[in-house]
Amino acid sequence: METDGLFSLAQPDVRSAAPTGAGPAGFAAPAADAPLPVRMRPASLDELVGQEHLLAPGAPLRQLVTGSSPMSVILWGPPGTGKTTIAHLVAHATDRKFVAMSALSAGVKDVRAVIDTARRERRYGGPPTVLFIDEVHRFSKTQQDSLLAAVEDRTVTLLAATTENPYFSVISPLLSRCVLLTLQALDSDDVRGLIRRAITDERGLGGAVTLSDEAEDHLVRLASGDVRKALTALEAAAGSALAQGVKEIDLATAERAVDVAAVRYDRDGDAHYDVTSAFIKSMRGSDPDAALHYLARMLVAGEDPRFIARRIVIFASEDVGMADPQALLVATAAAEAVQLIGLPEAQLNLAQAVVHMATAPKSNSVTTALGAAMADVRAGRGGAVPAHLRDAHYPGSRGLGHGRGYRYPHDDPRGVVRQQYAPDDLVGTDYYRPTDHGAERAVGERVPRLRRIVRGLGAVTPAVTRSVTASAGTPDRAAGGAQAEDASQSSADSVSDVIAESPGVVTDGVAPVAAEGDEKRTDDSGASAGEEQP
Repeated sequence: METDGLFSLAQPDVRSAAPTGAGPAGFAAPAADAPLPVRMRPASLDELVGQEHLLAPGAPLRQLVTGSSPMSVILWGPPGTGKTTIAHLVAHATDRKFVAMSALSAGVKDVRAVIDTARRERRYGGPPTVLFIDEVHRFSKTQQDSLLAAVEDRTVTLLAATTENPYFSVISPLLSRCVLLTLQALDSDDVRGLIRRAITDERGLGGAVTLSDEAEDHLVRLASGDVRKALTALEAAAGSALAQGVKEIDLATAERAVDVAAVRYDRDGDAHYDVTSAFIKSMRGSDPDAALHYLARMLVAGEDPRFIARRIVIFASEDVGMADPQALLVATAAAEAVQLIGLPEAQLNLAQAVVHMATAPKSNSVTTALGAAMADVRAGRGGAVPAHLRDAHYPGSRGLGHGRGYRYPHDDPRGVVRQQYAPDDLVGTDYYRPTDHGAERAVGERVPRLRRIVRGLGAVTPAVTRSVTASAGTPDRAAGGAQAEDASQSSADSVSDVIAESPGVVTDGVAPVAAEGDEKRTDDSGASAGEEQP
């Protein structure tokens, strides 16, 4: 019986009838014509590549293989990470009886037959039994229930493998009786090392062919962490090369053998940066089709999806910003989905986020505002924090004048009061300049009103108000800012000019007051006449 398409269970032992779907104590030795992944299975724990987090001295996986602890284990991981290999190591490591079955073909009757045999042998002093069940998530709830008692009293030591999340596919009582070990997809270096071992090892190709660097990179990218996939592709490419009478597998041969074109993409070279740049610029240019193309190129080439997700999150604030504040939520949700789900399903989450970014209204006002503010800080502008804004919670702070004169905005019906927040030499500086794109249009209408109230400018018309320099110096190029105009005159002086040109407003005191001769009136909201609602 074939299990997982990679290993064959040995023929039933005629001396003791084995249940349907189960094999005898151990797996059959690989034949000379067995698939390359089968022939290259590690013969010992030391040959196992990857899963370093499970191979430390005393770790459950090492105890399982050596038989030092009869604990039941569920192995959870994507295809090609070594679940079946670990089962082989357990089968041959000790004198325990090993029975393998596949959930695709075995039923409750088969499981009970193995348990009954194990119980009889245990009663008469026979060896303990290890029951390996591949694709355990395929078992129904009833089939999984049939294992509970035997696992509980250790009639059998269960070794189960699954590619599905066991918290959803394995019943809780069985899960609580087992140790769950999570296997990770192999990284590129691990896959590359196993490919090279298969070329030279006598169990593999025995040096019959060589592999060019480009072809090797192609096979590693094609594998995406699945070493079985890499070795299967290598075997096909080797067969193609030998059929042509050549000993080197070049890129063209590898492409023909697996019928997959090599993506010209080097995760550490120019292609990586070029494709990433085109990806970001396509989203910025509002071209969802081009953006999806470059996303597909990165995914097919084996780019780390977390890298792609990070770029989308950055883009959401750098290029969409306040024009669509929801973009950041979409981007961070996609990044979280990549962590929770992983590939290949997370490709859809990334694609949805990319389409959202490309079609969203664009604004880099947040980017340029931060760049201008940081340029001022680097230029030494800023000065001391105004005394009324300083921390006034510790003993003695009041004596220093900290917090004195601070006005609590929530005490005002408008929720906004006249008050200086910026340091003296930055009063009146406008860093944030909203656009009229998307949702930022409403923000752009609100910000000038807020500034006039906070700065005590009253209802100043744009014709009277003189524009205030954004910052001194040149903003960061990364922020996309341009050379600022001369800012040798202080912002405070600029505000004074505006106030001086505004009738009915004086510069002293905390709140704007009516000029002499003017009658102070309030409307129903409690705001003085001439004061603007935010």
